[in-house]
Amino acid sequence: MDKTNYENLLPKAILFNLKEIEKLSIIKIAMAKKLIQNNEIEFVKIGNKIHISRAELINYLNKNTQMVKTEE
Repeated sequence: MDKTNYENLLPKAILFNLKEIEKLSIIKIAMAKKLIQNNEIEFVKIGNKIHISRAELINYLNKNTQMVKTEE
């Protein structure tokens, strides 16, 4: 089974604010804030809004995706 290709699944944007990320059902705002607070995900602050790049989201998803073990 192939690993999920997040490049094809995520919309083509450079940055996503936390509401957009939650709306895409990637991670909830509270979890994103926790990841930021723990320095587990890189972010960009524009004004008072926090944004996460598409590349960082893909990296986070790839790093945390686990393959399903199937018995043959």
